[in-house]
This record gives sequence, structure tokens and C-alpha cells, in this order.
Amino acid sequence: MKPFVFSADSHVMEPKEIFLDGLPASLKDHAIHARKEGDYLVTGTKDKVIYRLRVGAHSEKALGDPERKGIREIPGRLEDMELEGIDAEICFPSLGLWLYALDNPEAEAASARLYNDWNDEFLGSNPNRFVRCGMLPVLDFSNTLEELRYLGSKGFTAAMLPAVSPPGLPRYNDPKWDPIFALAGELGIVFVLHTGTGLESVVVERGPGAAIINYTNQMNDAVSSCMYLVAGGVLDRNPKAKVAFIESGASWLVALAERMDEVHDAHENFVHPKLSRMPSKIIDDQVWASFQHDRACIASAHLPGGRNVMWGSDYPHAEGTFPSSRPITEALFEGMSVPVDTKRAILGLNGANLFRIAPKVFTSERPGMELA
Repeated sequence: MKPFVFSADSHVMEPKEIFLDGLPASLKDHAIHARKEGDYLVTGTKDKVIYRLRVGAHSEKALGDPERKGIREIPGRLEDMELEGIDAEICFPSLGLWLYALDNPEAEAASARLYNDWNDEFLGSNPNRFVRCGMLPVLDFSNTLEELRYLGSKGFTAAMLPAVSPPGLPRYNDPKWDPIFALAGELGIVFVLHTGTGLESVVVERGPGAAIINYTNQMNDAVSSCMYLVAGGVLDRNPKAKVAFIESGASWLVALAERMDEVHDAHENFVHPKLSRMPSKIIDDQVWASFQHDRACIASAHLPGGRNVMWGSDYPHAEGTFPSSRPITEALFEGMSVPVDTKRAILGLNGANLFRIAPKVFTSERPGMELA
């Protein structure tokens, strides 16, 4: 019998003019959009370049397949999900990933609302296939709380926070985050921290090895933010809150839990605030992480801090598994003695339970995918 497969990482493409057309005239200069400038595709606002990608004669390889029908329309998306054997998924933005590069609180809040309303309309008619994930403004925490309540009223079960607290904002060990995490816990909304968000630039190196360094470094951002949330007590003080780190790998959860447990006990006199639970317990209770190819997290899923791992395709990006998700999800477990229940949890049930979606199989079974 085919297992239920949930992708904890996939992307949609908003209408390219969503912010340019939707923001009022007074905020139009802060509208995130993409435009062609010479050999580059530039993403930014009127006066701010956020990201540049060479698209001329010597262009880098395309970042996945941005022309897939499935990134812009539901029928094409369902076709690709059948191809991939993915029964349900949570979807993240494309342009909207750069929302946390804005420096105007009013524009940030208005842009988040535009995206959230579009997301609700685009995905809301297929609640058994898609988890709606909203975006939260963070430059003004009163806006954050307001948008959380709005998403709760719409039945959203997930909302994005930046993977790194943006410059000028409290870091994730600061008690100023407590009201936000408390409200999310009460509303049952999971905070999702997608890799690459909140940074002034995803480019930290331009010398030898830059491509590998820049992408791999984003795992370090997740490790740091998780460490701050746990050690600083934000999660401990708000036990109903849940966070998921997306596209940052997952095997680091166990290593981080073990390291923090060690310090928690060995240097107890210096630990402030005092935590009510061991760091590994906080991680097991409140932290999840998604991966594409990280077999080490499968091998360590039984260790403290390691149980909440979720597979994701990162559709349709180049570092993801599209269009080979079926054979890849089969190969993940090759040569490893993994209980069937653990396989089912990693491939789908962990995500279904976290985001409260029914684990119903919609895609067809193909030879080799049986787990029993």
C-alpha cells in the first residue's frame, strides 16, 4: 500500500504584479517585484536591489523550473503531484520570500495581507491537498499580532517568520517575542522559518567555493535561530508554540540538542534563564525540520531531539527533488534498518500531524514504493 506522502517544502508563484498592483499609491515604491536590467533579473523595490541573477548569454543554470504550470495553476500542480507521488504539501511564496527585506513597517504589513489573501483564494479550495501558510510582518510587533489573528480567523495553520531575525529586530532569545509565540500557540498556528529569509543578503561569500558556501551557510542560520529560541526560553515559556525550519536540513537537530543538553547540565550555574525542560526535550516537543536528501537525520530520528523530521521536495527548485521525488524517497531508506512507522512518519505523517491535515492518499501507487 502506498504511504501518504507530504512535502514540507514547495513553492508557488504569486502574480508578478501582486504588490505593484495591490499596494496603495503611498506605498507603491516599496512594492517587491522582478524586473530585467541588462543581463540580470533583479528582484527588489523601486529603489532597493534585494537579489540579482544573471540571465544573459553567460547565465547561471536556472533555479529549478519557473515555467512549470504547477507553480502558477492548480490543475498543473495536481498533475505534478501525481507525477511525484505527493499527496499533500505546504506551499511557500516566491516573490514573497523577500518580504523581510523591506524597511517600511506599513508596506510590510500591507504586502503580507495581499499575499495572505491571494494564498487563501489560490489554495483554499483544496484543503486536503494544500496547507495554507501565511506571511507575518515583523517590523512592528503590533502588526504581527494583528496578522496572526487575521490568519487564525481564516483557518490558517501555518505562518512564516524569517529564518533569521532581521537587522534591528530583537533576536530570537528576546522575551519581546513571547506575546507572539503565546498567541500562535493559542491559535494553533505553526511558525515556519524558511531558509534564506530575514537576511540582508543570501550572499556571504564571492570567492572560491561561494556557491556551495552560500547555500550551505543557510543551514547555520537555522541552527542559530533554533538555539536562540530554545536557550533563550521563548519556546519553554510558550509550550504550545511550534516552529518548523524549512530547507535547512534536519540532522543538525540531534547534534544541537546533545550539545545544549551538555551545557545545560555541565554549566548549570551560568545558565539563565533556567529552563523547565532539557533542551532536547524542548526540541522534541516544539521543533520540526524539513530536508530533501539528508539521510543522516533518518539514521538519528530515534535519538533525543531528532524525531520531528519531515521530507520535502522544494518544488520546483534546482536543489529540490522534482521531477524525481518517487525514486528519491525510495532511495532515502536504502541500506538502513528503519522501522516502517518511522518511514511513514518522515514521509508524511509528521507533516500531517503538525499542520493538521488529514493523511489521505490521493496519488497512485507505483512499483517499489511500498513500505510494509
